[in-house]
Amino acid sequence: MDRQRPSTATVVAKGAIAGLAGTVVMTAFQKLVEMPITRRDDSYAPADFAERVLPVRPARGEDRKRLNYVTHFALGPMWGVAYAVAKRLRLSPPLAVTGVFATVYTGDLALNTALGLYRPWDWSGRDWAIDVVDKLVQAAATGAVYELALDH
Repeated sequence: MDRQRPSTATVVAKGAIAGLAGTVVMTAFQKLVEMPITRRDDSYAPADFAERVLPVRPARGEDRKRLNYVTHFALGPMWGVAYAVAKRLRLSPPLAVTGVFATVYTGDLALNTALGLYRPWDWSGRDWAIDVVDKLVQAAATGAVYELALDH
């Protein structure tokens, strides 16, 4: 039996949900695995981004922490939308994860560098490894959620 192809809106919505779930997985990975191993502190890159592009300036530490999490989880769905587009183009799951990681990670890096928030030329190998592994976990988790829970 032929399945009818879902609408673009349905694909994008499923992608956004998968991206949000991928962000949850990446955050859990960071808190439970990566950060205990690397002993690094929380990153406030999402809050830095929001403060640069929006007229928001949290007054207290807890407000900035809240802004950090809101921005972190608001940006996550873009990974899933990118995955959904890759699937719409009929890429296999491994190729879709690879393409999403390469595209979204490069865009994130370029945008934050252009905004003066990142200085990747100053990053150590450890900094690069942490950033790449965390974002690769996000891309893979997004793809897995899309495939296992949403692609029906």
